[in-house]
Amino acid sequence: MLKEIVRVWQSGVQQRSADFIGYREAAAPTYQEFFHDIIECLIAALESKDSYTSGHSSRVADMSLDMAHALEIKGVNLENVHMAAHLHDIGKMGVSEYILNKPGKLLAHEWQQIQAHPVVGYNILSKSRLLFRIAKIVLYHHERWDGQGYPQGLQRHYIPLGSRVIAVADAVDAMTTDRPYRKPMSWEGCYQELQLNKEKQFDPIVVEAAAQLWRKWAANQQDKQT
Repeated sequence: MLKEIVRVWQSGVQQRSADFIGYREAAAPTYQEFFHDIIECLIAALESKDSYTSGHSSRVADMSLDMAHALEIKGVNLENVHMAAHLHDIGKMGVSEYILNKPGKLLAHEWQQIQAHPVVGYNILSKSRLLFRIAKIVLYHHERWDGQGYPQGLQRHYIPLGSRVIAVADAVDAMTTDRPYRKPMSWEGCYQELQLNKEKQFDPIVVEAAAQLWRKWAANQQDKQT
């Protein structure tokens, strides 16, 4: 496309105004492509800082999308959940690399920095009016069904559904992958942990959606490891 534009300009060919406008519109990216590119840039910036985040955001986004389909979330709401899942940890750009990659137990003030990342992520994304709904999902993805989460201690259906979906996907990926401070849990052990925390940490309906997808997720991870 760019080569064709240059060729036309160099030849001095004059096109009618309507043709030129149509040409520019054909070359312009769609809003969906534009948002996707923004997301990719933001994730790349975060992954350059946090070694663990590399691949994590994509896995959480894939699982969140699966659960959203299972819960019959559709249209714009489906897209918002998917994009928010990709961006759920963007607030960690405000956390020091030392804390993000620390192999040992976090100190109290370090844990406070980690807990601030949903608010930081919200503040980043809410700068765009078009990303406001996505920003709200990101803000609440560490809330708990029982109200013991953060940053606001919301509970049950006061937590946006997209946030409840991402909370489960985030926990599953955290348990089944390497962390600086521990080895991964087995998928069987992770499933048991999810069931134990149903109606405590997690929305029981979202947990049931995850259970329907469990074999698929476990198989996908095994395929990637072989």
